[in-house]
Amino acid sequence: MAESHIHIPKETLTEFCRRHHIRKLSFFGSVLSDSFSPSSDVDVLVEFEPDHIPGLKLIQIQDELSSLLGGREVDLVTPKFLNRRIREKVLREAQVQYAQ
Repeated sequence: MAESHIHIPKETLTEFCRRHHIRKLSFFGSVLSDSFSPSSDVDVLVEFEPDHIPGLKLIQIQDELSSLLGGREVDLVTPKFLNRRIREKVLREAQVQYAQ
């Protein structure tokens, strides 16, 4: 499995995920490859607790995660909204950073 080029301290990530009712957070895409660069965004796959739908707060969650990553742009997506063409590959290759 590829190693992530980004690190968030475990305690910080755990607190962030619990506060936003995230049960699983994974990285995928260029953050796991040699093509990752200072200008690359970070692709993040999140699964929320079953009874929690963030709605418009998703943008706030994305912005807060960007701050935790030093201002790097974040592309936040849930499994339901993954593009069908890449869905299986993303789910197979995503690297879990936090799971309840």
